[in-house]
Amino acid sequence: MTSTAQDSSADLDLASIRHLYPFNTARLDVPGGAISYVDEGVGPPVVMVHGNPTWSLYYRHLIAALRGSHRVIVPDHMGCGLSDKPQDYPYRLADHIDNLTRLIDHLDLGPVDLVVHDWGGAIGMGWATRHPDLVRRIVVLNTAAFLSPRLPLRIAVCRVPVLGDIALRGMNAFAGAATFMAVERPMPADLRMAYLLPYNSWQNRIAQLRFVQDIPLHPSHPTWAVVDGIDRDLAALRGKPMQILWGGKDWCFNDHFLAGWLQRFPKAMAARFDYAGHYVLEDAHAEIVPRVVRFFEVSS
Repeated sequence: MTSTAQDSSADLDLASIRHLYPFNTARLDVPGGAISYVDEGVGPPVVMVHGNPTWSLYYRHLIAALRGSHRVIVPDHMGCGLSDKPQDYPYRLADHIDNLTRLIDHLDLGPVDLVVHDWGGAIGMGWATRHPDLVRRIVVLNTAAFLSPRLPLRIAVCRVPVLGDIALRGMNAFAGAATFMAVERPMPADLRMAYLLPYNSWQNRIAQLRFVQDIPLHPSHPTWAVVDGIDRDLAALRGKPMQILWGGKDWCFNDHFLAGWLQRFPKAMAARFDYAGHYVLEDAHAEIVPRVVRFFEVSS
């Protein structure tokens, strides 16, 4: 089931980024291809779910901090990071939720702690609302798992037919721009290269465009009902300990979304990092990582 000519992820040379990504990875066959995932450490499992256009690299500081005491699982979504990038895959939210479910079932992890960011909010919560008995604690980082009419202009233009293809797949404008626009503290050159390494061709950037196209703005969109259903089912997680760690300068998932989380989870512990952008783990990892480590050390 693994793609061959459709992608080159399995052949990526990671030697140049091993100082940033020194992790053990494995692969799981799923319908349409194979997904890659980090599997590090032993102990209580933690599952971290990334968004677009990042990949498991985004969680490198948390992986390093937790793998001494936890088993850390961080998948790359289909089309992202080191996973396959098939050209004829649907790339819908429902598909990503199904793949996360297959991975967690395959690894037979039992109850897990969950960390979500960006699209990882809808994907991770999509799994969690279906399996609330398998969720211990949740960390939320600049994301949403509920519908919103708000769409920044710089993302809206990426949805324009033809223009989106040229910008995202031809020019790598989405991932490339994010290494500047999603952070407030400039990324070092080697880190920018690491973020972009898996997205080195027109074919390998397909998921970036499909994620943007999958943002539901109208009830007729096939993903609208999926997100709406997740939102309705979030109540099943209201009793779970939750920590919300928020980049205050995020131009995409701004304070409107933070308010949405607090409305749904009024007992959540929340901290807003005024100086941090959308890639909050890049700008504020020195403060966030110790908070998450302490949070996961506390008994449920």
